[in-house]
Amino acid sequence: MPEKRTYRQRARYLIEAVKKRRKKLKAMGVKYKGGKCVICGYNKCLECLVFHHLNPKEKDFGLSTKGLTRSWEKIKRELDKCVLLCV
Repeated sequence: MPEKRTYRQRARYLIEAVKKRRKKLKAMGVKYKGGKCVICGYNKCLECLVFHHLNPKEKDFGLSTKGLTRSWEKIKRELDKCVLLCV
């Protein structure tokens, strides 16, 4: 009989799975928005690109603060309100 995972192992696994999904969704979002900064064209480092809401009053949720745990359809609707910039 195989060993069962402990609670601690399961928690670590889930944390890593969420990190992996967020990274994948950010890459999909960057690609969806054209893959480069709209001002200077920078496209070398994914971590240096951010989604900036054009009108903060229309913002339903922040994409950088737990926003990438939502469905891809909801993320796309929010991305349509943003531009891609480098920091």
